[in-house]
Amino acid sequence: MRLLATVSTAALVLAGGWAQAAATKLTVYTALETEQLSPYKKAFEADNPDIEIRWVRDSNGVITAKLLAERNNPQADVIWGVAASSLLLLEKQGLLAPYAPKDFASVKAAFHDAANPPAWVGMDAWMAAICFNTEEAKRKGLAKPKSWADLTSPVYKGQIVMPSPASSGTGFLAVSGWLQMMGDGPGWTFMDKLDANMAAYIHSGSKPCKMVAAGEYPVGISMEYAGVQQQNEGAPIEVILPPEGTGWEIEATAIVKGGHNEEAAKRLADWAASAKARDQYARFYPITAVPGAKTQLANYPADAEAHLGKNDFAWAAANRDAILAKWTARYQGKSEDH
Repeated sequence: MRLLATVSTAALVLAGGWAQAAATKLTVYTALETEQLSPYKKAFEADNPDIEIRWVRDSNGVITAKLLAERNNPQADVIWGVAASSLLLLEKQGLLAPYAPKDFASVKAAFHDAANPPAWVGMDAWMAAICFNTEEAKRKGLAKPKSWADLTSPVYKGQIVMPSPASSGTGFLAVSGWLQMMGDGPGWTFMDKLDANMAAYIHSGSKPCKMVAAGEYPVGISMEYAGVQQQNEGAPIEVILPPEGTGWEIEATAIVKGGHNEEAAKRLADWAASAKARDQYARFYPITAVPGAKTQLANYPADAEAHLGKNDFAWAAANRDAILAKWTARYQGKSEDH
């Protein structure tokens, strides 16, 4: 009997090993924040135990460049959590495989590609915001900025950090938002004045708020989620959504054309547009593509959606290269990517 039990146990162990070995390894390119990777992976794999996510993470700009460089030999299977403006660029280059997820009908119209079937489907929205360290500002005698225009005051010279649009989706949505809301000429004039006060342009979209929370700088332009997160962790942070409106972006999912695991990629795309996924997203970004989120982020501004500024994603994608070239020529000297 003991021998039979030992044999049975060994068989179960071997079967488990074979099942694990048989799991599809799905290569997922993402610009999600690092704290989102584990819960999203765990939730998806709980519903899809035969698929294992292998993340490749970097900022939106780097991920976009990587996908373009690999166009003749795709290494990714699916994209999950990359800016819609980047996916529009990839779509134009023919690098995405159109697919309508099972619950596609429940996705808000403004949160997906207009093509049928869509090349990409949104998850949630995030926006540019001002992070303000009240204690550091008090120590330096700085008043709280209430608008984008306030940041051009000479009192903030050397006191501001923001993401570089060349590497960060958050940086690009901020710049694109200013140009669309203010107009081309006034937008660049504003950025010239802002640059005079800029201490540095940072590689990451969330890092400016984290630097502000740590007291390295009193003011940071970053994503609203990062500021709320730091506030919830006890940092003396205020999150300011300027009354002029703010640039915003959609995090989205897309299947890579020519990927090695198409069926598994479709299952992730299905799950990414589901109510279960929506509730995961809402832990970080309460403005979700699928309505009816069950969870909200503590201290998240109740009127955040009302601050979303003018945003033509197709325009942003079409003009991305020209905008980045002009921005780099003017401001790259203060970028940590320089």
